[in-house]
Amino acid sequence: MSRATIKSIAKDLGISHMTVSRALSNSPKVQKETRDAVLERAHELGYVKSAAALMMRGDAPRILGLLLPNIVNEFYARFANDMALACDRHALHLIIHLTNDDALTQQQSLDRLQEVQATSVVMVPAPESGDRAPPMTGSMNVIELIRQSEHRERRPAVLVEDGPAIRAAVRHLAETGHRSIAYIGASSALSSGRARLDAFRAGASAAGLNVSEDLIQTCVPSFAMGRAQAEAILKAGCATALLCGGFELSNGALSALIEAREDPKTDLAFIGYGDPSFYAWVNEGVSTIRVPVTELALHAVELAAAPDRTGARQTSFPAELILR
Repeated sequence: MSRATIKSIAKDLGISHMTVSRALSNSPKVQKETRDAVLERAHELGYVKSAAALMMRGDAPRILGLLLPNIVNEFYARFANDMALACDRHALHLIIHLTNDDALTQQQSLDRLQEVQATSVVMVPAPESGDRAPPMTGSMNVIELIRQSEHRERRPAVLVEDGPAIRAAVRHLAETGHRSIAYIGASSALSSGRARLDAFRAGASAAGLNVSEDLIQTCVPSFAMGRAQAEAILKAGCATALLCGGFELSNGALSALIEAREDPKTDLAFIGYGDPSFYAWVNEGVSTIRVPVTELALHAVELAAAPDRTGARQTSFPAELILR
């Protein structure tokens, strides 16, 4: 079967190809009966718009890129799912790239999005190093998610205001008798890592705790690193509670604690970060700092659908301490 085109639809219906084109673009110049007939015939033939042809006419589809470190952890997976649903409502084409928090992979992803003429990109910035130039984003509208990159002009950003929840978590642990609280968070190369550690220190100070630097572990965020750092804290035996400041770090640390529960000497009170579905039932419920995933995704799409290039808008959504 030959490929359906605007001209073949026009021939079948006995109308001009310009009328078909206008009907497919939902032009008000086309009568409803004609438009319905065109859409019905296009559906019957399996007609699909040609992106290349649209670009040649200056009517390219609106493409939105999403750059995430991975979609292994539930937060990023849920964010991508909610964002995809919101893009459908705004007639945006979503293209997802995974960077593995690598600056070179991030730049390659940005280059590919520019090749397909993406109008906007929502990205979790990869850690930056002093010897690498800032990412080149061309004319794309860039919206930063969770973290902010280090450059002179701030970009629009959708952030999490988790400082109050982290301080509340430290206060809760202190009020329940814990005076030796360990912390595992992302490295200082990430803006979110620095902010969360500052919140932990502020919470400890407000609770009158003297936190040993040996109980503070920061690293590149990953499940394996969270697990390794928790095992080291357990082995040291100096802490009675552990607070995490990262999604994958939290899951990794929790896996180490669950395996060590058979030994009462290694039992730690635990407050995680993020709220994957299994936190509600594992070990009778895991206390955690919940991040508003859906709200973040919806706002990111709103910024992408109607970008305001006159200024960088940074919006923060509050996290919530969930005690179980």
